[in-house]
Amino acid sequence: MSSIKNSLVVKLRSVPHRPGVYVMRDRLHRIIYVGKARDLRKRLANYFTPSRLTRSDLKTRALIESIHDFEYHLVKSDAEAVLFEGKLIKEWRPKYNVSFRDDKRFLMVRVRLIDPFPRFDLVRLRKEDGARYFGPFPNAGALRITLRAMIKSFGIRSCHPLIPGEKDFKHCLDHIIQKCSAPCIGRVTREEYHQRVIAACEFLEGKSRSMTEDIREEMEKAAAALDFEKATSLRNLLTDLEETTKPTRRFTRKSLPNSIDPEADLIELQQLLQLPYEPRVMECFDISNLSKTHCVASMVQFKNGVPERKNYRRYRITSTQGQDDFAAMAEVVRRRYKRILSDAGVDLETTQSQESHSECLRRYYQGQSKRSPLPDLIIVDGGKGQLSVACRELQQLGLYDIPIIGLAKEFEEIYRPGEEAPIRHHKDKGSLRLLQRIRDEAHRIANGYHELLLKRRISESALDMIPGISQAKKKLILKNFGSVRRLRQTSLEELTNTPQVGSKLAHLIKTAIGDQPQDPRTFVP
Repeated sequence: MSSIKNSLVVKLRSVPHRPGVYVMRDRLHRIIYVGKARDLRKRLANYFTPSRLTRSDLKTRALIESIHDFEYHLVKSDAEAVLFEGKLIKEWRPKYNVSFRDDKRFLMVRVRLIDPFPRFDLVRLRKEDGARYFGPFPNAGALRITLRAMIKSFGIRSCHPLIPGEKDFKHCLDHIIQKCSAPCIGRVTREEYHQRVIAACEFLEGKSRSMTEDIREEMEKAAAALDFEKATSLRNLLTDLEETTKPTRRFTRKSLPNSIDPEADLIELQQLLQLPYEPRVMECFDISNLSKTHCVASMVQFKNGVPERKNYRRYRITSTQGQDDFAAMAEVVRRRYKRILSDAGVDLETTQSQESHSECLRRYYQGQSKRSPLPDLIIVDGGKGQLSVACRELQQLGLYDIPIIGLAKEFEEIYRPGEEAPIRHHKDKGSLRLLQRIRDEAHRIANGYHELLLKRRISESALDMIPGISQAKKKLILKNFGSVRRLRQTSLEELTNTPQVGSKLAHLIKTAIGDQPQDPRTFVP
């Protein structure tokens, strides 16, 4: 069983930090669990962490012990993951799933265009009744708000009679409050009403943006007039409209989506940052400084939009005392590119040229039919502060012409040198997701290195600080006495009689671990 778990841990390394759905299988290849995650690797890693097994309840423990293999499917957003997860659970009904196994389904919008005066309804089950269906929609609250706003905007009736008449109009207030075009009394013809319904259908499909543009314009006017309460309400409405009308795919088991297109993402990133060429090689720096000890950094490299793991680097920060992310970022950027320049034979002390060192390196390597080891784009994890110190180090190294940006986590803002306002890109754009992938990978490597050093420190013994004790001798002593605590309780005579210790080393050990032995010159074994 341990070999199976080890193989799954190895397989986990290829899982990306992307939203998606994962499927767990047992030794008979039966599906036993379906789940979704915003970050597939982080979520799946929880199942293969040894401490998870001891902390979990009986059901989760049984699930973890039954996992023999897993597979995953990438999607574009968390909403699509919810839809896909629900579909797979209803189809396969896995043993360990509880959610989505009942008859409750996601909401859909139905309209019967063959009716004399069509209206929009919310339903949960698709039928073969000749009606047109939109959805399913994962966010029921946003859908209801969107539907109310759409009915009001397009003047669609909400009454229930198949053919409303003047009698129904007398008991209806929608026309008075301007929520209905009143086809029941002929305020609009049947053909005009149908055109309104068709326009509303295009809006639900995401093909028409006239309604959202009108609301955005009204929101901006309210903000300009300092009517912030109205502007906030319109902003929330606009968010619900965009979430509801955002295109989503209908999933089938054999038509799984592919959410990553590195080539397209690179072209989009070049246009976003206005770079002279596509950033084929990108390097990202991250600092892990969770305590006052073992401040570390990482550098990850992406080539053609995918990780180039052989060029990853890990650093111990040596010149910075305490928690100073700015100084740590300056040190790691300086060490990384100073090393590249040194390997290429560039002497920073004597070189005096108007030309940048990056241009010198490109010309030098072109003469050898090789590519310069310098990246096309540098990314630092952080905002203006981290970007400023990184730019200063590049300037001092003569690499001032390499494009560099800072990516701040909270709002995913992109900072550029000399630009006061950051770029706030749409969260669904491939270029931003590419930057997030490389930033998250740098974060993972830095945190992993930090945890490794902490584990090493915890495993260190007080015996490691004593000169003259090798690893073999340390193992022998701990094997005989079990722990440093029991070693403190051991007499100096007993310790001296231990093989390969002797009186001098025994005295050093007792002194180092806190005991005060007698002077070794007066001790007779």
